[in-house]
Amino acid sequence: MKISCNGSVWAQSWTDRPYWIDGETALPDMAERPDTQADVVIIGAGYTGLNAAIETAQAGRKTIVIDAQDAGYGCSTRNGGQISTSIKPSLAKLSARFGPERGRAIRREGETALQWIEDRIGSLGIDCDFDRPGRFHAAHTPQAYDQIAREAEQLGREEGIEAHPIPAAEQHAYLGSDAYFGGVLFPNHASIHPGKYHRGLLRAALAAGASLVPHCAAIGITRVAGGFEVQTEKGKIHARDVIVATNGYTGAASPWMQRRVIPIGSYVIATEPLPAELMDRLFPQNRIASDTCKVVYYYRPSPDRTRVLFGGRVSASETDPAVSGPKLYRDMCRIFPELSAYRLTHSWVGMVAYTFDELAHTGTHDGVHYAMGYCGSGVSMASYLGMRMGQKVLGLAEGETAFDDLPFPTRPLYAGKPWFLPPMVAWYRWRDRMEYGRAQRALGQS
Repeated sequence: MKISCNGSVWAQSWTDRPYWIDGETALPDMAERPDTQADVVIIGAGYTGLNAAIETAQAGRKTIVIDAQDAGYGCSTRNGGQISTSIKPSLAKLSARFGPERGRAIRREGETALQWIEDRIGSLGIDCDFDRPGRFHAAHTPQAYDQIAREAEQLGREEGIEAHPIPAAEQHAYLGSDAYFGGVLFPNHASIHPGKYHRGLLRAALAAGASLVPHCAAIGITRVAGGFEVQTEKGKIHARDVIVATNGYTGAASPWMQRRVIPIGSYVIATEPLPAELMDRLFPQNRIASDTCKVVYYYRPSPDRTRVLFGGRVSASETDPAVSGPKLYRDMCRIFPELSAYRLTHSWVGMVAYTFDELAHTGTHDGVHYAMGYCGSGVSMASYLGMRMGQKVLGLAEGETAFDDLPFPTRPLYAGKPWFLPPMVAWYRWRDRMEYGRAQRALGQS
């Protein structure tokens, strides 16, 4: 039965839980309350915090990880499971800002993080469907294709990054859609099952000796003799070192950091199971995908190739998954009209964190360690910088990164609530629609 994109899009038992936690076993037993003393307190039990905890706990430091919700409640189990090289600014832009040497070093960290996460998963023995299917980055206009094709050639020449322009006439071999005008293939980009990966990190942190306390929000951090006092909903913890690993959920307990990250909702839907022949037609080489719209879409087959997982931002301001689901569904049907015959079983949201300079940041402020602001590309970078942050706490030289203590900008009057975001998103969405519409009309007249 064909379903109109203006009608009901929901399967009878749809849920706002992320698809990634379906079928997962119960979380391991964790502490009800934190001890009052620790060597290291980590605020946030996502990819950043758990990778830091593995390092410090394995080195014998008494490590307590606290989280305001269940461990992994945030975007660590609510992302799309795509792994790219994470660095948004180009080499030219970074070199102009920081000099050629550091600009190149920052760009290399993206490649390093991508390789590192594969090695990390192997060394910890985490079964999380890690794969390198490659990413097809689709052009929403002919002009966008020309630009990304030039950039692909430049990436290979200047940075040795493998990227292959795919003209529109050949794109069906990579993506079964007529909505685009070619794209660029990044053959080394990867995919993962975010829920299984997070659960594996959680078990590794516990096995290393870390204590995890869910539903224990941090209220404040005070510097005291010999370290810090972390005030939580369940009492105070005295610690020598504190790590803030909250990314898109950074709050009032760390106001300096809260003023420097922009929380943005990233919305994802999952279809009901699809016929194998349809999946083979839409994703013939199992590639993950994204596009060149300013308000980007990202999508992929589920690891078992039974569903399409489709993500993006569909509203100028934050909204409910019950509202975002039908909007994402319409966009998905525009790209893949065949999917209008199938309903949605899941619709969820996770908060990512952007920064004003589009770079991840890690360092210390008033003695407190932090890593955050992954700009929507955080699966590998959050994990990698979390690990490096753990090494820094241990005083290890290998903990140094090219991101260390970069200027971390904010804006006047900004206190963590992005009042400027709705008009910006509305403008970019309008521009994307206008550009795409003009390109489609030109195609129809040719």
